[in-house]
Amino acid sequence: MRKRSSSLKLTTMLAGATALTLSGCDDPGPQASWDPNRGEQVQAFSYKSLEECKAANEVSDAQCDTSYAAAQKDDQKNAPRYEARASCEDVYGAGNCVPRSEANGGGSFFTPLLAGFVIGQMLDGGGYRGTGLYRRNDEYGGGYYSTYGGRLGRDYGTGRTTISKSSIDPPDAIRQAPPKIQTRTSVVSRGGFGGGRSYASSGSYRGGFGG
Repeated sequence: MRKRSSSLKLTTMLAGATALTLSGCDDPGPQASWDPNRGEQVQAFSYKSLEECKAANEVSDAQCDTSYAAAQKDDQKNAPRYEARASCEDVYGAGNCVPRSEANGGGSFFTPLLAGFVIGQMLDGGGYRGTGLYRRNDEYGGGYYSTYGGRLGRDYGTGRTTISKSSIDPPDAIRQAPPKIQTRTSVVSRGGFGGGRSYASSGSYRGGFGG
């Protein structure tokens, strides 16, 4: 028998859904219509650490290594960015944001700490890809989100954790676009959401790491 991961246990799906149009400091541009929570939902495997992934035996050790490396790379390039620590902590909780700066002197900002990583099926159906997970701790929904904004959910028919394909393996236009740095004003005006890119988000789940 394969071991079951205890990495994430999602609780009750909230009734209703609220669509929010999100952006960074500047003009949201053509990405504004992209919704990382829509589209095909696929089974996802989520873990707090590389060691937990390998111990769960849900995917191969090589897939754990590859997915963890992709999560680290995505985090460095595409993690949600905030102008001030307080703005970041409003969304991700006190002590969960760290300062960073561009290697080429492009300025400093704050990003949330990685809470783990998630593995899901790629858009072309040719395999699996991993990316980072961040835990939102704000009053507007909370839960776990991928680097590209997709929220972990649960298929209540099967009990399996799910996420949209596009939030694991987004289109090139999304992956290659420079993240936008959010200000406190933009966070408050958008109900506390902390995505680092521009997209519309719908659906409402709550989740938490289980023991």
